[in-house]
Amino acid sequence: MGAERGMTFTGGERGVASMPWTWRYEKADGTPIAADDLQEAIFVSQGDAETWLGEHWRELLAAGVDQVTLLEDSRTEYGPMSLHPED
Repeated sequence: MGAERGMTFTGGERGVASMPWTWRYEKADGTPIAADDLQEAIFVSQGDAETWLGEHWRELLAAGVDQVTLLEDSRTEYGPMSLHPED
């Protein structure tokens, strides 16, 4: 994750305004974790955000993130969703 810290993903069609998609990192009790300590990523689509999480959830879990919530701008799309594997 180190080299990607602060990375912003862009894309989409030119001239088409889209709301940013982001993940809110949280502890198990729902307390937000500051993105300052983790990679903050901004996505142009829900699919891009979900693909990224599928590739990075283990790193987030190892960094102390217990669950995530997907946001479109400031609106919650879904979550919280645990990063811990089911037993």
